[in-house]
Amino acid sequence: MKAPTVSIQQIPAFDLQTLIADFRTLDPKDPGLWPVLPRIIILIGILLVVLLLGWWFGWRAQFEELDAKAQQETSLKEEWRTKKAQAVNLDEYQKQLAEINRSFGALLKQLPNASEMEALLVDINQAGLGRGLQFELFKPGTEQLRDFYAELPITIKVTGSYHDFGAFTGDIAKLPRIVTLNDVDVATGKDGGLSMSAVAKTFRYLDEDEIARQRREKLAKDKAKGGKH
Repeated sequence: MKAPTVSIQQIPAFDLQTLIADFRTLDPKDPGLWPVLPRIIILIGILLVVLLLGWWFGWRAQFEELDAKAQQETSLKEEWRTKKAQAVNLDEYQKQLAEINRSFGALLKQLPNASEMEALLVDINQAGLGRGLQFELFKPGTEQLRDFYAELPITIKVTGSYHDFGAFTGDIAKLPRIVTLNDVDVATGKDGGLSMSAVAKTFRYLDEDEIARQRREKLAKDKAKGGKH
């Protein structure tokens, strides 16, 4: 038995010239008579324009706000993780802070107070004389105040042997108070001996009254600068 033959109607090919002609003959007063293809194209165009206008005047700002919120969420999550880690390790941080405070206190004890500065200057002088050095200059300078301590530079110039210079610097390093030697310069003297010039810096901690006065002076300067603007 022979299978029935099914005839398929051929779909007409797309004709650009016909479509252009259809658009030219469109009657804007009677859209109901427009051909199907131009009507579909116009409706799609209107839909795209509406979507574009909606995105530009409304959705674009919302998308930008959404992106900003997403970045803020990421930042807040990272901040939460950091604070959580800090909370978990709080005991360890407290131990580290206590150790820092202990170390700081030990260093602070190496700084003399105002009443001990004179004795320290004598110790520096005696360290040089004890090594057979001759002081040509021993001149304390002007104190320079820092946050919680004062720095006192001392310009010194001594003569002696190279070995004695080394022993002197070693004795300075062994002093119970902090003393540093800066700008060290060793040269040959007029008589053929050696001469060493340096700036010794020693430090003392400020008492509470000095710290309070320094803070008041700084605050007054900041206010004065602010008033000039």
